[in-house]
Amino acid sequence: MQNANQGEAANLGGSRLSIGIVQARFNAELTARLAEACLAELAALGVEPHNIRHVTVPGALEVPVALQALAESEDFDALIALGCIIRGETYHFELVANESGAGVSRVALDNTLPVANAILTVENEAQAWARAEDKGRDAARVAVEMANLLNDLT
Repeated sequence: MQNANQGEAANLGGSRLSIGIVQARFNAELTARLAEACLAELAALGVEPHNIRHVTVPGALEVPVALQALAESEDFDALIALGCIIRGETYHFELVANESGAGVSRVALDNTLPVANAILTVENEAQAWARAEDKGRDAARVAVEMANLLNDLT
């Protein structure tokens, strides 16, 4: 059986989509850059500003619960998780990275709702700055593409 969209270009038209964004405030300058790039790309893909709900939470561990609340509202075609976890000298990095990632995935699977995970997990601040803009844009494209795909599949 052939894949439904094998050989087809990704559907990146966002004009009919509603997108929710949850941004962690920890490492605020970096997550703001992620958000700026994400919002700019959503606009470029045609997502109307009034169809975007952008909320902030204290840190990456709080992102999944806010995503879950947005998912349960059934108002969104896709969600986006934005955050930045920088390795420190303790085990806390692994805990936050693993638990936030698992929580984001769980929201997507439990709700059959695309969630683009752009919570950066990096060794240092320089790596985060090097990735922030691209990852913000990528998250927007993933959310739109997957929302369109799931809309086509259901």
